[in-house]
Amino acid sequence: MIDGLRVNGDRLWDSLMRMAQIGATEKGGVARLALTDLDRESRDLLTEWATDEGCSRLVDPMGNMFFRRPGNSLGGKPVGSGSHLDTQPTGGKFDGVYGVLAALEVIRTLNDAKIVTDLPIEMVVWTNEEGVRFPPSMIGSAVYAGTFDLEYGHSRADPGGKTMGGELERIGYLGEPLPEDHQFSAFFEAHIEQGPILEDLGKTIGVVTGVQGTQWYDVTVVGEESHAGPTPMASRRDALRVAAELVTSLISVAETSGFDARLTVGEFRTYPGSRNTVPSRVEFTIDLRHPDPRLFDELHDRVVETVQEFGRASKCTTEISRIMYAPPILFDKGCIDSVRSSAAKCGYEINEMISGAAHDAVQISTVAPTSMIFIPCDGGVSHNEAENTSRESCAAGANTLLHAMIARTGLGG
Repeated sequence: MIDGLRVNGDRLWDSLMRMAQIGATEKGGVARLALTDLDRESRDLLTEWATDEGCSRLVDPMGNMFFRRPGNSLGGKPVGSGSHLDTQPTGGKFDGVYGVLAALEVIRTLNDAKIVTDLPIEMVVWTNEEGVRFPPSMIGSAVYAGTFDLEYGHSRADPGGKTMGGELERIGYLGEPLPEDHQFSAFFEAHIEQGPILEDLGKTIGVVTGVQGTQWYDVTVVGEESHAGPTPMASRRDALRVAAELVTSLISVAETSGFDARLTVGEFRTYPGSRNTVPSRVEFTIDLRHPDPRLFDELHDRVVETVQEFGRASKCTTEISRIMYAPPILFDKGCIDSVRSSAAKCGYEINEMISGAAHDAVQISTVAPTSMIFIPCDGGVSHNEAENTSRESCAAGANTLLHAMIARTGLGG
């Protein structure tokens, strides 16, 4: 009976499409930034669904949400699964929310089958995974794991100066400290791949063995404002020109560091922003990634040295600060084995892989045995309104999650 148990794929898909209506965009995507009124609406809907399934709810001081389905073992640590509900400004229907609703579907399926597990099962929503409104990313899970303290988390501000602590209170999700013994015996995160590998290989399930490291930086180039007409080119302290050349050099650092290196400049701002004034200040961001710990640190050194060298060699000053450091990690072997065997039990072809994107599971892996499950997404497109996957892929990932969680919880007597 247990081996043949499968989720209700249509119900999971319908839940995904219903949640996608909250923050729906004209181009078919979702814009639901962290701690907005839309975020509150999605949290309220999930609470309604989970309550209907008999789950209790805890909300911690970072707004992380924990929905528990009880097990027979009263003192046992739960097996957790979940992801996030916040999106990019032009996000899709599946990034993050799929992992949450796959966990909900596991709970629904167990309830339908009247199966009691030994350990409790806990569905989790982590706050502000994307880091769009409140940089850096994964703040909710990072505070839970102890990477950041609560004061740091609450003090993160959006461009308008509103803090996470203030917005959590405003939307009604500033919760209470968790019990001291609140820990996971294991944690799984299901997610779309956000890359093309599974689709290219024709594989159904990605067994994620680890995550490449990610570092975020803020860079500032400072020159001097001057009139665009009278100021000769050779006399200018043009912050934009220096910044443009610097960005080209930084991209070259990644391009000469092997296939696995990734460097992205995703934000770029000039000041004072007048078309007839030579820019005096430029600010931009760097996202740096690599799966190898040694090369990851070497890349950091090369990036910092490149920025500093431009400050020494040009008429402008340069500054760089690292605002987020998530080293490469390897997931727990036991959890990886659970995912691998569960996919095989369901008859799915797998590909073992490293995640190119950081996820909340990175933070949770520092405090609990953890692994991830990937499903394909069309063309590998994500962080995009065109992001898509299939009903069948969603069900396959949830079936794999179901049996991985059963394997870790055990069955009640």
